[in-house]
Amino acid sequence: MKAIQANITTLAVDAIVNDANSSLLGGGGVDGAIHRAAGPDLVAECRLLGGCKTGQAKITKGYRLPAKHVIHTVGPVWRGGNNGEPELLANCYRNSLQIAVDHSLESIAFPSISTGIFGYPIEQAAEIAVTTVKQFLADSGTPRDVTFCCFSAADLRVYQALLD
Repeated sequence: MKAIQANITTLAVDAIVNDANSSLLGGGGVDGAIHRAAGPDLVAECRLLGGCKTGQAKITKGYRLPAKHVIHTVGPVWRGGNNGEPELLANCYRNSLQIAVDHSLESIAFPSISTGIFGYPIEQAAEIAVTTVKQFLADSGTPRDVTFCCFSAADLRVYQALLD
């Protein structure tokens, strides 16, 4: 498990995780960047998936991305932390990892789910992400290569502190 600062759309891994909205049809931030980089075939496949509920995850091909697959998950909108947000966020990571296991994927990269326009505080979101992934890997042992891909240096510092 490691954290890096990079553009997630440039990573050559088995799967990148998309911090998607419930329609799965593209949006802003990471979601928009992934859709732009993957090309129009991604949205065409996403139209067939019927959306996605918060905390759940679905997989598509990667199309023009270096990643073979995109695992789309819908993080919770931050509403103060007392509305099930921590469990929903943990479910995003667990369900994405389970899809990776189910598809025999060995490498996966996560963005910092829900910390963009959904407003989840980075420190709390990163702690949930790292704790949930560590627990999942302790139980399953795969995928072998998990990367937290941070957009900013400030976010990277938060993840690195938790991983040290």
